[in-house]
Amino acid sequence: MSAPVSATARVVATTTPVVSVKPVVLHVPGRGEELRVRVSAPVTGHGLPVVLLAHGFGSSLDGYGPLADHWAAHGFVVVQPTHLDSRTLDLPGDDPRRPGLWRSRVEDMKRVLDELDAVEAAVPGLAGRLDRTRVAAAGHSFGGQTAGILLGLRVRDPATGEAADLSDPRVKAGVLLATAGAGGDALTPFAAEHLPWLRHPDFTHMTAPALVVAGDEDDLPLTVRGADWTADPYVLSPGEKSLLTLFGAEHFLGGISGYGAAETTDENPAHVALVQRVTLAYLRHTLDIDSTAWTTAQRDLSVTTHPLGRLESK
Repeated sequence: MSAPVSATARVVATTTPVVSVKPVVLHVPGRGEELRVRVSAPVTGHGLPVVLLAHGFGSSLDGYGPLADHWAAHGFVVVQPTHLDSRTLDLPGDDPRRPGLWRSRVEDMKRVLDELDAVEAAVPGLAGRLDRTRVAAAGHSFGGQTAGILLGLRVRDPATGEAADLSDPRVKAGVLLATAGAGGDALTPFAAEHLPWLRHPDFTHMTAPALVVAGDEDDLPLTVRGADWTADPYVLSPGEKSLLTLFGAEHFLGGISGYGAAETTDENPAHVALVQRVTLAYLRHTLDIDSTAWTTAQRDLSVTTHPLGRLESK
């Protein structure tokens, strides 16, 4: 049965024109750089839920148009920070902020939530239209870990050895796209040495609902286990989780990182369209807006004969 749409969640259900503003600049003392974000929103609708979208390593607020535009056109306000690892900032190799990049990303996402008044004010006509009780976090690759931490994933700080709880109760659910799995023996020597935040992830506290999206040909040089490593956030975490596995997809899942993005090695518009469809359906379902499309996706993708992918839940 579909969840009812409340009077405070009057979101648009069909494609709507989108307005996008960048950069919205948020001042963050001690960060060393202003936090620049892109905000995309439908031009109509009220009670609009929010998605924080964390980019992959090296990308920026300009990436992931196929997802940000699609979600915004269907009633979400999408906020995309530029994290400190972005190539647009070009931090020197010896920059003292580099060991803490994983944590600064989480702080960026929380800062956006702290500054939603400023985010609203930066977009003409957006003020008063957000539903701040409906917030999700999404991320691709390194960004998937960022979103996962907001949901309860714990990362052992390489500097202190502590694995603090950095989750945020304002974030109700997540979408983790082609992101990292278990550490330890699952890592290649390169990953263990150069990406220490991958060494000891703990998924046992990641209890918030999440959709994990994985490509079954995503053979990353970070793990010795192959493509199934990126399904670990689903396999190893408790609570309500779903896993969309794309058949024949590599790390960019057919091209979600941008329109005509050069780094896409497995360009496939059908895969991108499926990710758009399922992630939107999941966000609407898990934020208690409407479950009709999610129920349909579960039915269509639970059969073993579907040519593009498989959807399972626990």
